[in-house]
Amino acid sequence: MTKLTLGSHPYMLGFEQLERMLERSAKSGNEGYPPFNIEQTSENSYRITLAVAGFAEDDLSITVEDRQLVIRGRQGDDVDNRIYLHRGIAARQFQRSFVLADGVEVGEAIMENGLLHVDLTRAQPEPVVQKIKINKG
Repeated sequence: MTKLTLGSHPYMLGFEQLERMLERSAKSGNEGYPPFNIEQTSENSYRITLAVAGFAEDDLSITVEDRQLVIRGRQGDDVDNRIYLHRGIAARQFQRSFVLADGVEVGEAIMENGLLHVDLTRAQPEPVVQKIKINKG
């Protein structure tokens, strides 16, 4: 039995990149830290919100790498040598990745009450009609 992929379907030409993006997003790790929400704020905009309690703005980095939004968090070492009787607030480093479609741009990032908001917008492509001239062979 053969495996049917987007790249091998006869009517879906040039979708190999989409297939690679799906594979990459499946491998990006599905651990649950930190928790996040994705909301649609308008017809062409989105907001990703991550719960990053205990992280300062300097502990976080946001980059776009090869059409992938990558949010990393790493807290500095405790310099005051605290002794915890219970430590329920996670202080581990993390990396969250989100694959971005063509035309999706990252806007601003806002830190508010322990939540990191990252705004995204999607540009509406102009419809293109192209007439192809047929030459005699």
